[in-house]
Amino acid sequence: MTTKKTNGVDMTVFYFGASLLAFLALGTPIAYALIISGIVLMWQIGLFDGQIIAQNMLNAANSFPMLAIPLFILAGEAMNAGGLSKRIIHLAQTLVGHRKGGLGYVVIFAGVLLSSLSGSALADAASLSALLLPMMINSGYNKPTSGGLIASASIIGPIIPPSIGFIVFGVSTNLSISKLFLAGIVPGILIAISLCIAWNIIARNNDLEVQEPASWAERGKALIDSFWALMLPIIILVGLRFGIMTPTEAAAVAAVYSIIISCLVYRELSLPQLSDIAFSAAKTSAGVMFLVAAAAIPAWMISIADIPGQIISLIEPVMDHPKLLVAAVIIVILVIGTAMDLTPTILLLGPILVPIVTHAGVDPIYFGVIFMITGAIGLITPPVGTVLNVVCAVGKLEFGALARGVMPFLIAELIVLALMVIIPEIVLIPAAWFSGS
Repeated sequence: MTTKKTNGVDMTVFYFGASLLAFLALGTPIAYALIISGIVLMWQIGLFDGQIIAQNMLNAANSFPMLAIPLFILAGEAMNAGGLSKRIIHLAQTLVGHRKGGLGYVVIFAGVLLSSLSGSALADAASLSALLLPMMINSGYNKPTSGGLIASASIIGPIIPPSIGFIVFGVSTNLSISKLFLAGIVPGILIAISLCIAWNIIARNNDLEVQEPASWAERGKALIDSFWALMLPIIILVGLRFGIMTPTEAAAVAAVYSIIISCLVYRELSLPQLSDIAFSAAKTSAGVMFLVAAAAIPAWMISIADIPGQIISLIEPVMDHPKLLVAAVIIVILVIGTAMDLTPTILLLGPILVPIVTHAGVDPIYFGVIFMITGAIGLITPPVGTVLNVVCAVGKLEFGALARGVMPFLIAELIVLALMVIIPEIVLIPAAWFSGS
């Protein structure tokens, strides 16, 4: 089969990109835009068949690894409703709340702990904004800066396992989800450290209220109270590290564990509430799974049309310079990520970019981590910034003010990302150790 070329660039790339951008510009929901752009690509290369569309959508949704997504979403809903998230935040407050600017450190510490429970930046942003932003404002903290810190800490969610983003990335690119999970631990912690440094500089130059330090008895009580919540990430990581559980099985364990602890131990989740959180989790899962199914059409056509191979031929000059290639790819992901949520960004770019960087000699697991960090940073980057919008809605902030408030933390996270590109061993060595390879 031959395809038309213009100026050496295969027209399939043009048709796919132009149709997708056009429908997005018209305000078409991303799932429908992906379906239509896939159909346009099918028509362009003469392979249009309604059965192919239905079959690909069904096969994408009928995936055992994808079952982890609704289970982790259900676990997150149970954690928020059942008091696990609240206890994690209280523990953080007793441990670091007494420092100058202590509530900022509480946000970061709680963000890391919540990330190891929920795997969703939006869920963490909503929880932290609702629980900590009013406390920071009442203590005299600058509201936009506080909101910016909360947004920046929230995006650790898709990086530290369990991560819904890594599940989608692993399934869409045929990479090991367990290896992606374990490779995200150290980068997530490094991002948290960068936020601590940025917040320390801000807090040092501002007259912020200092809270009374919690007594060791209060800290011990908070630790005991949050013990069952803290056990969940340990169970998941140990299970993945030693091959006891697959990511899907870990998601099932997380969901059942969260419900049992919320209902029987903390007793903050009743049976009527359980049906409510199940319904909420089902609605969220349906949206995610429809996106996954919709993206299967262009993903299949991208493979058939050999678009990655065409792009490789276009960027041949930088293929011998992996770091330069990864840097260029980061810019593309960041630009798209500012206007698009993380899941569609993964589904759109993951299947295209992974074969390209792998061909250039870049470790695909390392690239998966870099991709996830970049996409997560896009969630707090104007002009769209999905997480910024969540913090604005929950915290009643103006978008422009929040966009200015997030800048110091955005810069700190970009510096960490740049270091990981310059020194890949920052990701590769811990990832190899955690996975036992």
